[in-house]
Amino acid sequence: MTDRDDVLGKAYDGRLMRRLAGYVAPYRGLVALTLLTLFAGGAVQLVQPYLVKEVIDGFIVARRTEGLALPVVLFVATLVLDFVLGFCQIYLLERTGQNVVFDLRNDVFAHLQHLPSAYFDRTPVGRLMTRVTTDVEAINEAFTSGVVLILADLAKLAGIVVILIAMDLRLALVTFAVIPPMLLVSWWFRVRVRDAYRAMRAAVAKLNATLQESVSGIRIIQLFRREPLAAEEFGALDREHRSAQLGGVFYESAFSAVAELMGSITLAAIVWAGGRRLLGGAITFGTLVAFFEYAARFFRPVQELSQRYTVMQAAMASAERIFALLDVRSTLVSPERPYVPAARPRGEIVFEDVTFAYAEGPPVLRNVSFRVAPGERLAVVGWTGAGKSTLIRLLARLYDVQGGRILLDGVDVRDYDLRQLRRTIGVVLQDHFLFAGTIAGNIGLDDPSIDRATIEKAARIVRADRFVTRLPGGYDEPVRERGSNLSVGEKQLISFARALAFDPAVLVLDEATASVDPETEAHIQQALGQLLEGRTSIVIAHRLSTIKDADRILVLHHGEVRESGRHDELLVREGSLYRTLYLLQSQASA
Repeated sequence: MTDRDDVLGKAYDGRLMRRLAGYVAPYRGLVALTLLTLFAGGAVQLVQPYLVKEVIDGFIVARRTEGLALPVVLFVATLVLDFVLGFCQIYLLERTGQNVVFDLRNDVFAHLQHLPSAYFDRTPVGRLMTRVTTDVEAINEAFTSGVVLILADLAKLAGIVVILIAMDLRLALVTFAVIPPMLLVSWWFRVRVRDAYRAMRAAVAKLNATLQESVSGIRIIQLFRREPLAAEEFGALDREHRSAQLGGVFYESAFSAVAELMGSITLAAIVWAGGRRLLGGAITFGTLVAFFEYAARFFRPVQELSQRYTVMQAAMASAERIFALLDVRSTLVSPERPYVPAARPRGEIVFEDVTFAYAEGPPVLRNVSFRVAPGERLAVVGWTGAGKSTLIRLLARLYDVQGGRILLDGVDVRDYDLRQLRRTIGVVLQDHFLFAGTIAGNIGLDDPSIDRATIEKAARIVRADRFVTRLPGGYDEPVRERGSNLSVGEKQLISFARALAFDPAVLVLDEATASVDPETEAHIQQALGQLLEGRTSIVIAHRLSTIKDADRILVLHHGEVRESGRHDELLVREGSLYRTLYLLQSQASA
């Protein structure tokens, strides 16, 4: 339930507030200064009506001007001070909130980087983006429009109550008589506004999810001419969002109007009761005017109570979701005392009875065992879903085996430091990914240990320099999001150069040439000899013609190793799965 975007929590949750306090603690001095300006500003505002009372009773009613300059100067001084303190409190509130959400957002993002792949398999990307953006901003709202201002408002209300009672108890009771019905009205509207806010959050979540999916799949939408249907679906969600927004606006407007009406009724009651007491000589005219001023200041925070309550509810719900994410612990962590190789790894890989299944599904691999000698070039083939790519994910510890073990140079991969392990294994995937930046930045990934010479050398080896040098910016040519300004083949060559630049002891090619044209593939095949020299390599291939020269070929079928041998050996073996695969591909290409 904590993952749902339409859930609103309690307006105050002590457990969550204590955790948030850990993020506030480094800025306790700033918080103290913020509270000081808030309370000081409230005190200054409470002084102003009393100065007006003194001027009316002591000078206007008495028809004298001697000494009038002092209260006037004091009143002007309070106005100036109120302006300065108002600026300070808004700035300090925002600065405190932004500091807190800056640290919180960084922690959430850093935490996401270390979660296992299995977590991302079951969690939509849009939901994670909401945690880092919308939910964190809701925490900021709690500081700038929630708990701090509630404390300041309560202090101001307490001060007004004390002053009104001190000036005239009976008239104060008339003023406070509207509080019970005001609280009932606030409670009624709060429930409606909360429901409207929940509907708004749900509508926004659906709108964002549809928008992200539509933009990501825009080419499919255009190719299959689904633009009208996509626009209709988005329009329906947009109308739902508009209705939810208008529902919230209706209740907030109605509450504001009712609160204004009740405030006016209170002022009328003060006029009636205060006028009678004024005529009876029980109070002065200045006291009656001061009551008007204090009553107006009294109802302003009461009117805002419902809004602040909703802000706090949203903030607590967002905090619940954020901390639920931060509490997700990765099972893929480095051991306390990781194995540290004395020299560069030799690259021997051993799978011993490895069994693995994704989530609660059936096993993808069943008791898989094989050995790759240092420097050996192993090819893995099989039908779609045989478990070929899973071997690589387990080797790099994107997932952990559920049975058996995987050894690198005789040591279980779970005993290595994760960074060391993954630095040892270079991977080129079929589903290449480029970051916004430059060509050089995507090859070296801004790793300080990889200099420009290494980047250019890696590009030359895989023949990527042929197109890079033709670009206006060369290696500094900007790369747009996901490499949209490059061809599929160019992006794949950059992926090859990236893997080589990190100089891994083990190189894995997962359908790495499936997306390139025959000419580019021919260049890559020429470069593979130099690319794979001195390295252990595992080549997962769909086109069997690309792995004829492999030292050994494994055939996976339904998660099990069914055949092993060289190309020529497997091809002449009557009834072999490899022979069947090869003949099917040969017929398809004929």
